[in-house]
Amino acid sequence: MVETPFEKIKKSLIKEISLELINKIPDKWEKVGEVGIIKLHPDLEKYSKVLGKNYAEILQCKTILNDTGGITGIYREPKTKIIYGTSGTETIHKENGIRFKLDPQKIMFSSGNMDERIRMAKISNKSETVVDLFAGIGYFTLPIAVYSRPKKVFACEKNPVSYNYLYQNISLNNITSIVEPLKGDNRKVAPKNVANRVILGYFDDTCKFLTTAFECLINNTGIIHYHDKLPDDAVPNKPLENIKKIAKKYKRVVELLKYKNVKSYAPGISHYVFDIGIDEK
Repeated sequence: MVETPFEKIKKSLIKEISLELINKIPDKWEKVGEVGIIKLHPDLEKYSKVLGKNYAEILQCKTILNDTGGITGIYREPKTKIIYGTSGTETIHKENGIRFKLDPQKIMFSSGNMDERIRMAKISNKSETVVDLFAGIGYFTLPIAVYSRPKKVFACEKNPVSYNYLYQNISLNNITSIVEPLKGDNRKVAPKNVANRVILGYFDDTCKFLTTAFECLINNTGIIHYHDKLPDDAVPNKPLENIKKIAKKYKRVVELLKYKNVKSYAPGISHYVFDIGIDEK
């Protein structure tokens, strides 16, 4: 029987720490390019160097980060500490043929969103213009541009660190003729009346940006991909109510085309995406 990476890690630590502590080592991790991210139990912190070395060797990482504080702030910045490797944590993460350059100490990258990134890769077409209101480093912009080849993608990003990587990733994936990065608050920089499709890939007060999404659409009609963090028992009614309120102002009607649970966020709360059609009455 082939050993799992976690089984190999446990075996490698038998001579290093007690059995009681081995039972507290993390069995989940994120691997972003050559950087691994784990969350250590407080009892394991004094063994962080030996743990970092073992995880690095078995996961084939150049650096291991300990997640010390989750994701914080308006820029959703990770709080981490290097427990193995050098201070140079910039890396290139490859997924579905796309290359994402980033620094996991400065920018979050969630493997839990991978299926949605893959789904979005082929959701557009050559006749469309797309506006991505929260592009980040290009999470959805890059796959759409590479695989759907729309006429244009306008990618808005406020965080200067994320924008820098977005700019580099557009060149890295050879899509400079398709993607135009726009630096700043999307409510100020997003183009109006140009889009067939708008991506609202953000889930803190997403509804505050619906007006911008409507104004990006050509004649306020098209498709909005609306992400939100919601109680499972509020889906799909609550987000639809918010969208219908905005649609009413523009004399538009709303159709729920599809919705999907992207991933669990907390007990009873999940990250959802809603594909919403906006049309004339």
